[in-house]
Amino acid sequence: MRCPYCTNDDTQVKDSRSTEDGSSIRRRRICSACGGRFTTFERVQLRELRVAKKSGKKVLFDRDKLAKSIDTATRKRDVDPEKLERMISGIVRQLESKGEGDIKSDEIGKLVMDGLKQIDEVAYVRFASVYQDFQEAKDFEGFLSKMEEDE
Repeated sequence: MRCPYCTNDDTQVKDSRSTEDGSSIRRRRICSACGGRFTTFERVQLRELRVAKKSGKKVLFDRDKLAKSIDTATRKRDVDPEKLERMISGIVRQLESKGEGDIKSDEIGKLVMDGLKQIDEVAYVRFASVYQDFQEAKDFEGFLSKMEEDE
């Protein structure tokens, strides 16, 4: 595994443990060149998924991109990282178990919205503002009104 700090290829595993839900292995690593410490995760990939974008373009599903968009929505929020990791793993498992190679981007967005709604309402609204392409303040007002009606 390459060191993210100095790009040295010689890193050593110092500690390994299963994540709380058992879906991946968390490894703490140290770089022999610069001494940098970092964490990696190892998970099972059942099948290769492609995302069908609204434009019609198809791209390979990227778990890291999904995690980054969720991280953006939850930034500066007091959200347990393990909960987010379980949510992401759950979304990936749902997509892989569908048996389809192509997944619509809308479907992924809906799964993320459902997960964030359970974890943090502010992150849910933040994600919705990008996912549903809010253009002005009244879009937020309409969304929040609908959210209150659903409760």
